[in-house]
Amino acid sequence: METIRTLGRGGAGVSALGFGCWAIGGEWSDSDGQPLGWGKVDDDESVRAIHRALDLGVTFFDTADTYGAGHSERVLGRALGKRRADVVVATKWGNLFDERTRVRHGEDASVEYVRTALTASLARLGTDYVDLYQLHLSDADPDQGARLRDVCEELVREGLIRAYGWSTDDPARAAVFARGAHCAAVQHALNVFQDAPDMLALCEESDLASIDRSPLAMGLLAGRRRDRLEAGDIRSRPPAWLPGFGEGTGADPDWLARVDAVRSVLTSDGRTLAQGALGWIWARSPRTVPIPGFRSVAQAEQNAGALAKGPLSAGQLAEIDRILGR
Repeated sequence: METIRTLGRGGAGVSALGFGCWAIGGEWSDSDGQPLGWGKVDDDESVRAIHRALDLGVTFFDTADTYGAGHSERVLGRALGKRRADVVVATKWGNLFDERTRVRHGEDASVEYVRTALTASLARLGTDYVDLYQLHLSDADPDQGARLRDVCEELVREGLIRAYGWSTDDPARAAVFARGAHCAAVQHALNVFQDAPDMLALCEESDLASIDRSPLAMGLLAGRRRDRLEAGDIRSRPPAWLPGFGEGTGADPDWLARVDAVRSVLTSDGRTLAQGALGWIWARSPRTVPIPGFRSVAQAEQNAGALAKGPLSAGQLAEIDRILGR
């Protein structure tokens, strides 16, 4: 497998595997107390994990201003330090939050807010530009999306961002951004259980990178079993958009059965379960860049180890489709 992939339209070269920085933001919540993080974190361990990922060839890191109410960006900026120029950094905007209380309290899709949010992200990241700036409101109005796309083009001209994209599971919305000259990617859900053929087709037609969130199905494809989760973990009280978990019960037994059904295929050729899940994504399209989360050096090493294993074969993809009845 080619371990470097292009971030859309002749853009930056990035490692075929990125690291998602949601989990290292630590605990934060919505205004109604809904947990939005993955539980407690050790910032020093997060920094060590990022350094280990860099040593293992990972050059793409995806975060958002709202992860940990700004904390993820601060940790990533601290970890990168003088190595900032060696990596491609993606972040997102659109959510409103209080860094002090770590509470998300709304959204702002206005044209005026884009620059305000970017200025704050640059300060937290300790950098003067963002490589990929992404709208984090998946269901924002498409007409407003067109106006936000135009603002992003202004930011590119000013050198504050290099490219932009929309984090959405709706191909029609992604297509609005795709009409912009410097749109490079769309971020969307993609994993063994949640395929996205229409979005992958749009990426091919529009020459975009497919940045793949939830590649390990929120941990189910990394071996998460039916044990209880700490109160600050979003999976302990899963919102409607988060499948595979039940409130207070851990992993859903039906989803665990699906994991077990495909386990032998995913763990073939010496792969771990997580490495097989990442290999499935690479096999779906040469445009895919999965961004599994991490909270430890061990998780960073396991995820990065998938690069050496590469994509699953066409036969293995077909076998998984047969098992899942697709």
